Amino acid sequence: MTTPDDSQAAARMALACLDLTSLNDADKPADIERLCRRAQGPWGPTAAVCVWPRFAGLARSLLPPQIAVAAVANFPHGSSDVERAVRDAGEIVAAGAQEVDVVLPYRDLAAAPGLLAAVRRACVGLKLKVILETGELKTAPVVTLACRIALDAGADFLKTSTGKTPVSATPEAARLLLQAIAADAAARSHVGFKPAGGIRTVADASAYARLVAEYLGAAAVHPTRFRIGASGLLDDIEAVLAGRSRPAGPAPY
Repeated sequence: MTTPDDSQAAARMALACLDLTSLNDADKPADIERLCRRAQGPWGPTAAVCVWPRFAGLARSLLPPQIAVAAVANFPHGSSDVERAVRDAGEIVAAGAQEVDVVLPYRDLAAAPGLLAAVRRACVGLKLKVILETGELKTAPVVTLACRIALDAGADFLKTSTGKTPVSATPEAARLLLQAIAADAAARSHVGFKPAGGIRTVADASAYARLVAEYLGAAAVHPTRFRIGASGLLDDIEAVLAGRSRPAGPAPY
């Protein structure tokens, strides 16, 4: 069982590593304004906000420099349309964002290397998070192949999911992504990991932090190498930090 101090530490870790996300089809500027206010809450800033490309410029204008703006490309369906993915990436770059979360074409892995290479060229200097959509890839060998494709294309992060399919982040998928990073001599010291979809409590976030520490070392449990994609997690983080609730389970790492 955690102590109150453990709970507070877990919540602070989750806040520092949070990509606070709004990717609803009906999002309006007012929704992004609320998102950006929440990212600068009383307990400290989130690592980033993650929005549609059309809102990246607005988010950048509303946030201080220490909070990154991430926007999605080829999202959520992961098509094989290189032109569309590059257009998304270009819009994100032009908006002044710092991070691109691109969906790998998971239904057509043969198209993935070319699409990811084109997106990587279109956003040189930005952090590239490759979304594998592990719940749709189904088997461990296919997930591992997708990891290899993403790493070869220059991914800065491997990300589990869009949050738009029936199966999002799972511990099993997390282990496969972390194993791929740890096994790659060129990636293990700098490539990060981002679980996304279905992460709603500090306890959920802590479980993934423990896996990061297990495979990449405790120093990797840091926003430079660990992000959590979520929209509702901040509610539980703030509740824990205010002393209104506690996560279940052991300390974060």
